[in-house]
This record gives sequence, C-alpha cells and structure tokens, in this order.
Amino acid sequence: MLKSEATMPSNQPFAGITIIELASVLAGPAVGMFFAELGARVIKIENRKTGGDVTRRWKLPTEDPQGEFSAYYASVNYGKEVLLVDLADPEDRAWLDSLLMTADVVLSNFRPAAAQRLGLDFASLHQRFPRLIQGEITGFGDDDPDRPAFDMVLQAEAGFLYMCGEPGRNPVKMPVALIDLMAAHQLKEGLLLALWEREKTGLGSRVHCSLLAAALASLANQATNWLMGATIPQPMGSCHPNIAPYGDIYRCADGKSLVLAIGTEAHFRCLCQVLELEKLILDTRFTRNAERVRYRDALNALLAPAIVAWERDVLMTRLNDVGVPAGAVRNMAEVLSLPGAERSLLIYTLPDGTPARCLRTVAFDWESGASFENSG
Repeated sequence: MLKSEATMPSNQPFAGITIIELASVLAGPAVGMFFAELGARVIKIENRKTGGDVTRRWKLPTEDPQGEFSAYYASVNYGKEVLLVDLADPEDRAWLDSLLMTADVVLSNFRPAAAQRLGLDFASLHQRFPRLIQGEITGFGDDDPDRPAFDMVLQAEAGFLYMCGEPGRNPVKMPVALIDLMAAHQLKEGLLLALWEREKTGLGSRVHCSLLAAALASLANQATNWLMGATIPQPMGSCHPNIAPYGDIYRCADGKSLVLAIGTEAHFRCLCQVLELEKLILDTRFTRNAERVRYRDALNALLAPAIVAWERDVLMTRLNDVGVPAGAVRNMAEVLSLPGAERSLLIYTLPDGTPARCLRTVAFDWESGASFENSG
C-alpha cells in the first residue's frame, strides 16, 4: 500500500473517519478527495486487472508517455492511500472485507449487476456491516442502470450540449467534466447527511446519485424558461437569455477581452457613464433590461466601438471603481497567477514518487468554535 505524501490542511474535521474508494474516473474520486482534504483516511482501491483507474492513462501529448500517472489523475487523488486489487481474488477480497468492517464510508460507481455479483451492493454490505455508509454514483440511475455514461454523454442527454455554443454552429461541450463534479457535490451532501443520521441511529445508509439527476438538478433557470415560458433555450455563446449585456464579450485596444454582467439598471447607468455613452441611458431601446435583451445586437453595436478604445486593465479598473460587474477573459496561466490562487494550490507526491500539483476541491473556510474556546 502506498500513500501520497502531502501537506494536509490544518483543519481536519474528518480525522478518524475512514473512506474506502472503489470508484474511478472523476465524480467518485472527487468525493474521496474532499474527505482527504479535511483529514479523513481515504484508501483508493483500483482494479489490478485493468491497470488501475483508467485516468492514469488520460495524458496530454506533453506528458511523459512512460509515466505511471497523468495530470488528470492527479487532479482528484490528493492525499489518498492507493492499492491495486483484484476483487475476484479471495485473498484480496478478504483484505477488503477486513477494511470494510471498520470503515465509515465506501464509495463506488459499479453498475448494479456488477455490484451484486461482487457482493458490494448496499443490501449485501448492510447485512454484514450495518454501520457502513455507501455512497454510490451511477450514470442514468435505476431507469437505465446498464447504460455506460461519461460526462460528455450526459452533457448531450441533459441539454447542456444543445445550449452551448454559437448560434448556427455546432454545439460545444463545457471544457471540464462539470456534470461529474456536480454529481460529486450532490453525493458529498448526501454523505454528510448520512453521517449525521448515523450519529442518531448507529446505522449506515445508502446515498445514491446519478449523473443524470445531478445534471437535471443544475438546469436551474434554463429548465424553468421552458417549464413556465415554453421557450426552448438556444445556443447564445456566452450571452444570457434573460439579461443584457450579460456574458457579452468585448475586445479592447490591447487585443485582450473582457466580459460584462450588467444585472441592474444602476450597473447599466454606471457603464454608460464610464464609456461616455450617457445618451444610451435615455434611449427607449435600452432603458430597461427587457428592452436591452430585445435589442441586444443594436446595443452591442454601440458598446463595442467605445470599449475597443480602452486598454483592458485601465477599463477594468474604472469599471470596478464604480461597481460595474466585469471580468477579464483569462487563460489558465493568468488565472493561477491571480492574488489568492496560491492558497488553493495543493502540492504532493503521487505513489510512484512523481511530484504533483492540483487545486483544492474544498473552497470554503472552516474553523471550529473549539479553537476560539481554547484560545480564550
């Protein structure tokens, strides 16, 4: 067994909790990493017969083809103990069962038939380990249990792909496996509920989330635009169907770009004042958001020439000073050079000794009240 060497965060509310991670790829491992970041012991069990988690081999052309791990793998496997196991081997299975006897949570993403065959479905586990909590991720849930599912498939099936992209052009996927990550967040919430329930009952429970359910739960206003307005959301690039200018991207004099997110009439007035376009405030096509949405193209035709006269950083400073929501369109190198980005960085060593860097999955700050009591 090999454990990744890492500097763990100082706040470890899950110290003493043991997580057995039988899941692979992204959603399940992201849940395991969440607990690892907060102090849990996370034991990642990978399939020895298939060479471990498939993401070990999902490498960029710039990565070492002979290396054992990919950057993709490193992104969600911080702070875990890693072991290659054959669950069909009686000795390996007996070892796993000994771990499950004292574990708190087991994470899996097996198809239901495979879970039952392995005796790793909740009914089998609960009979043998009644305090054990199972966190389970599937693709399409009980309605289509055997259908293989990857994030790209779910982006298509849940409507995200249809909505993403430019009008009249091919759909465009989101550049991260966001549905996997949303399912991970849903499962984390359910597992926290299950841990709390076990404090009261002493019994474990099953928390199941499908990628499809997580995707549907995240459609928000776009789904409601159909449910209440009978409007099928169409691809609009980065623009917003209900607000303007919001998501509209403008080129500046230095060739860099910025995006506006004008959410209120006060924002629009301040924007016009900074750009010396006060006449637009009185133009009946733009006085209210509803009109700006209707006349979005005409508005952009007036804003674009005014914005392109500015250097981006100068204009961003002016907009920020008067409270106009605007963002610089940054590449990844620029993003990770932002003030504060360093606090999100995790540096550790993969089981084969490879140095790894990734970003925290825990974005909140947590401080126990006990620390205040003790400091007093």
